[in-house]
Amino acid sequence: MEVVQRAQAAGLAAIALTDHDTTDGVADAAREGARLGVRVIPGCEFSVRAPWGELHLLAFFLPPEDERLQAFLRDKRAARRRRGEQIVAKLQALGIPIALEDVQAQVGGGEGALGRPHVARALVDCGTAHDVADAFRQYLGRGRPAYVEKPLPALAEVTALVHTVGGITVAAHLGDHGTEGQIRQFQDQGLDGIEVRHPSHPPAVEQRLTRIAERLGLGISGGSDWHGDSEYGHTHAPLGGMRVPASWLEPLERRLSSTSPMRMRT
Repeated sequence: MEVVQRAQAAGLAAIALTDHDTTDGVADAAREGARLGVRVIPGCEFSVRAPWGELHLLAFFLPPEDERLQAFLRDKRAARRRRGEQIVAKLQALGIPIALEDVQAQVGGGEGALGRPHVARALVDCGTAHDVADAFRQYLGRGRPAYVEKPLPALAEVTALVHTVGGITVAAHLGDHGTEGQIRQFQDQGLDGIEVRHPSHPPAVEQRLTRIAERLGLGISGGSDWHGDSEYGHTHAPLGGMRVPASWLEPLERRLSSTSPMRMRT
């Protein structure tokens, strides 16, 4: 609920709540949004396979209570925990005084999904790293001594699930990976839109991705990618730090009738 209160204080009319592999807190946020006059778009952020490794896939307009969605997310959170256990074991083998409980404490209550940023924060707290970026640079980034590969589903598997439960999918912060040929392939696998406005996208990248989306008939979105008040450098912005036109939301909503099997049957 604090996120919604901060969104109102920042002058935002709508936000999408898209935590990784969980919809925990979405229902409470929506109720608080209704009270404060801030629209909350229920969503989630998935990780899927991509030619370069990993693509973050945003899903909007999800029904948090849908059991098919929740079963999938429970499986992904369990895989994340197993990966977290492996990372902690590698860190312990390096002589670093860290326990899985230290990492879990960074996740907080509820059904939050454990990930490398939580390990990074635990490394900062125990004095092993100066900040989150330093933890990734020393230990957690690809090729570093505590890195563990993440098991990832196929893009088509996730887009099919999201469409079945009534949502749409948007490729997040593609940057230089967002070539027209690559995005066409993603579109063939069910992608509905592109996140064109992101803290890591300079104006030239935003403009290029917008032109591609227009040519391919894809929706566009944007956001701050806010993960709390930790320091993440150029890849994240403060809540409300990336102003997104309200006019971008309605075209995304119009896609619901064409992507959702449930809606098509009504």
